[in-house]
Amino acid sequence: MNKFAMIIFGASGDLTKRKLIPALYTLYTKERLDNDFAIICTARTEIDDEGFRKYVSEQMDIFISAEERDEKKFNAFLSHFYYHVLDLTVAEHYDSLRQKIIDVLGEEKPDNLLYYLAIPPAYYGEVPVHLKEARLNTPHSRIIVEKPFGHDLQSAIELGKVYKSIFEEHQIFRIDHYLGKETAQNILALRFANGIFEPVWNRNYIDYIEVTAVENLGIENRGGYYDHSGALRDMVQNHLIQLLALAAMEPPAVFNADSFRNEVVKVYESIRPLSETDLKEHIIRGQYTASGDKKGYREEKQIKPNSRTETYVAMRLNIDNWRWSGVPFYIRTGKQMPTKVTEIVIHFKETPHQMFNNVSEGKRPQANQLTLRIQPNEGISLKVGLKAPGSSFDVKRVAMDFTYDELGNLPVNNAYARLIDDCIQGDPTLFTRNDATEASWRLFDPVLKYWENSNVPLYGYPAGTWGPKESDMLMHDHHADWTNPCKNLTHTDLYCEL
Repeated sequence: MNKFAMIIFGASGDLTKRKLIPALYTLYTKERLDNDFAIICTARTEIDDEGFRKYVSEQMDIFISAEERDEKKFNAFLSHFYYHVLDLTVAEHYDSLRQKIIDVLGEEKPDNLLYYLAIPPAYYGEVPVHLKEARLNTPHSRIIVEKPFGHDLQSAIELGKVYKSIFEEHQIFRIDHYLGKETAQNILALRFANGIFEPVWNRNYIDYIEVTAVENLGIENRGGYYDHSGALRDMVQNHLIQLLALAAMEPPAVFNADSFRNEVVKVYESIRPLSETDLKEHIIRGQYTASGDKKGYREEKQIKPNSRTETYVAMRLNIDNWRWSGVPFYIRTGKQMPTKVTEIVIHFKETPHQMFNNVSEGKRPQANQLTLRIQPNEGISLKVGLKAPGSSFDVKRVAMDFTYDELGNLPVNNAYARLIDDCIQGDPTLFTRNDATEASWRLFDPVLKYWENSNVPLYGYPAGTWGPKESDMLMHDHHADWTNPCKNLTHTDLYCEL
């Protein structure tokens, strides 16, 4: 195999600084990169190799902690970095990029190449065309594309055709960093490696399921992107639907890339298409407003003063198959929430006959609940009913918690390191296939069109709260509210940032 080179388009962007270079440093310290690897970064800024290495060193003082950074190793790591001035829209620049790769690797026909598009989605369709023109779409090259892959169903189909004409499907890695997290992968292990869970993981024992991915920040400096995207495109169509699929999928016959991704697509195709009633009553969209010292969305930089872009989405989905018929899935995402947390909550049905009462609180004991925390502190919490000390049979719900940091010094927080490593090895298991992308867009495209053509309410919610109060009505069938990740948990301080 030829020498390995990773080419990053968008070297000066936040993604490269915050995620990609720290992830590559993790792989380097774990000896997951060959000794003669090269990282060639591109952007429009005029700078040479040494100048870029100095820039990386300065930036990494912010994004790599002092405990992680060994100066001798880091300097050796920097020596593998190179820089090439490139305008994404200029075809001739890709010819000079090819020559740069040849010069760096010392090979006339470099082939073991990994391209990372850390660039605005508007350029996703243009870069691969230029790579082909410069003969850089080699048989062993791979390309990593960040979400969103397309802006709607039609653009996703068109973009898919572009990539299919230039690369084989096994060369295309549509990345979702949520799937690089240990807990996301352990959903599969929890379900399919434990005889106590899989028999009850169905409509007979589960009442409903929640999938939550919220942040306690606003849009920061992404106003130009976010106001044309919104929460549904930014989070629901990719991250949340992937997590729902992990919770709902059937066990693959064997665990390999094709079998796993086949089951994911089956989940997408089994989700009931949204009816007009669903569009009106089972989807809530919101936008955060000013509260205390926090700005409202319309006061953020690059946001129109009358913007109707949603920063919060909650919806109810149903899966029409034997396992999940009648079990609703509630998903929500939002900016400027009270905390940052991503989790899946499995609500089990109550026992058939309830003989105990919670005497001190005057109500029946609550049903069992299993929480799978994806971030920020990855772990699992199972809530069960136990008798409280004393003479009466007062049943209390208590949590049995497990966090991954208890296993030792594992790099569980660097999902990008795991996924980039998979790309280097050519393993597509945790990446989205084109048919899954299109199936997801087919589900959510009607939502976007309905919002565009109808006077759909956009509910305001004060920054720092749990979203519009109207979203609580989604769960009226269960006489329940959304799970509050910061309430009544044994290890609340581990992941609630109130």
